[in-house]
Amino acid sequence: MVMTGVIQTKRIVVKVGSSLLANSDRLTPRFGFIQRLMEDIARLRDDGYEVILCSSGAVALGLNILGERPETAGLTDKQAAAACGMPLLLNVYKQIAHEYGFEIAQILLTLGDFEDHRRFLNTKNTVHRLLKAQVMPIVNENDTITTEEIRVGDNDRLAAKIAQMVEAGQFIILTGVDGLYDRNPDKEGAQLIEEVHDVSEYIEATSGTSTLGTGGMLTKLQAANMAQNAGCTTYIANGEAEYPLSSVLSGARKCTKCIAHANPGSLWTTWLADRLQMAGSLVITGEAAENLGQGKAIHRRDVISMDGDFSRGDVLHIYDEEGIERARGLSDFTAEETRVMTMNQELPADQLLGYQTHAEIVRPDNLVVLETRHLTWDAPIASVRPELPD
Repeated sequence: MVMTGVIQTKRIVVKVGSSLLANSDRLTPRFGFIQRLMEDIARLRDDGYEVILCSSGAVALGLNILGERPETAGLTDKQAAAACGMPLLLNVYKQIAHEYGFEIAQILLTLGDFEDHRRFLNTKNTVHRLLKAQVMPIVNENDTITTEEIRVGDNDRLAAKIAQMVEAGQFIILTGVDGLYDRNPDKEGAQLIEEVHDVSEYIEATSGTSTLGTGGMLTKLQAANMAQNAGCTTYIANGEAEYPLSSVLSGARKCTKCIAHANPGSLWTTWLADRLQMAGSLVITGEAAENLGQGKAIHRRDVISMDGDFSRGDVLHIYDEEGIERARGLSDFTAEETRVMTMNQELPADQLLGYQTHAEIVRPDNLVVLETRHLTWDAPIASVRPELPD
């Protein structure tokens, strides 16, 4: 099987949704699909490709063991279900992988493994070591220990962060439909959109989630945008095919292809810019907003309001006075330190904090100005508005 003119690198991240892996009525493994998927992965590996699989399905399979249903299961039920379902799912993968002569490994991640840069790099090193040994990593969120406050929530964006992390050339999202449509595909006249350059044009056309999954087409477009920013092309395709991956890469069947940006950011800037959760935010003055990207820091005097209980090293979303998100950057201070400095600007910052500081909340080398290609977040309602002196 030879593919020309399509693959830029031989590193591919594949995300598979729960609806493909688990029977929606019985909540049992769909062995036929998993067999086809692993056979196709084996074909790609034989052709020299490195594949990282981001797999859902553990919770759905575990609910069957617990006697629960997706429609009524609570958070504790899903955490317990993940513990039950993951060994079952991994055993299926392992048995079929052995049939095709390769090994697999499991990597369970939480939100903090992506949002904390040190943990992000540690995870990256682990994935690269597995690939070097020709072991296929199977990645999933650690649903057994995560809560609503600290979880990624969908494997689409989690997989996109993996694609960024390993600098993959292709990112394939297998789902239950042929790709992105200009409206609900159940509606008459719905048209498949085969090529996308700017995902923001189609955000309003996406809504809803599957019965088993936690992500709908919206999260898939968000994930595609994250991959695009890192120079990775995303394919959103129906998983129900004889060769679900290679047929997409070779152009043998229709799907939605989200084209990678020609000038992607570095691994550092994409990590800064593409967030899974908002740790905190600042609203800055118009003058400070206009100076973004000109080598100037965000000082305490620039802050109009703030939101969030962030820590030093967390990434803050930076908004102008009109509520438009303009940048994202690492905070040099905790939320409490920032609050104290901005509410008492008549006093020296080192006197307030007890140590020497220039009161640069975000330094210029830790800041990324957002471009039109980035999806922005709505500004939160500030929980604390520092009373700045006249």
